[in-house]
Amino acid sequence: QVQLVESGGGLVQAGGSLRLSCAASGSTFSRYTMGWFRQRPGKERELVAALRRMGAFTYTADYADSVKGRFTISRDNGKNTVYLQMNSLKPEDTAVYYCGADPYGGTWNGISVWGQGTQVTVSS
Repeated sequence: QVQLVESGGGLVQAGGSLRLSCAASGSTFSRYTMGWFRQRPGKERELVAALRRMGAFTYTADYADSVKGRFTISRDNGKNTVYLQMNSLKPEDTAVYYCGADPYGGTWNGISVWGQGTQVTVSS
């Protein structure tokens, strides 16, 4: 059973930056599709960004339109960790951010393993 542990949330002013980290268990992490999702108050959980393996050393990234150009997803397979660098944060980015994994390497909408979530609050 894959386990995910997120860290890096907190309170930041609008225009600031945060980096979220998600450490995953398992010996085949490089094959996992990894994603970041968020749930804003009163809203459903939504995709923020995801990385899916396309080849031995190639991954493709998907981003929500609302974060393109501001957020960057990356991974360090040697550390079994995926990151979300968030720049130019806006108050509307305030949400609980969840790390997710599909150990079978499918598309991001097949992600079924979740971390506990980390709160990101952006003040105006």
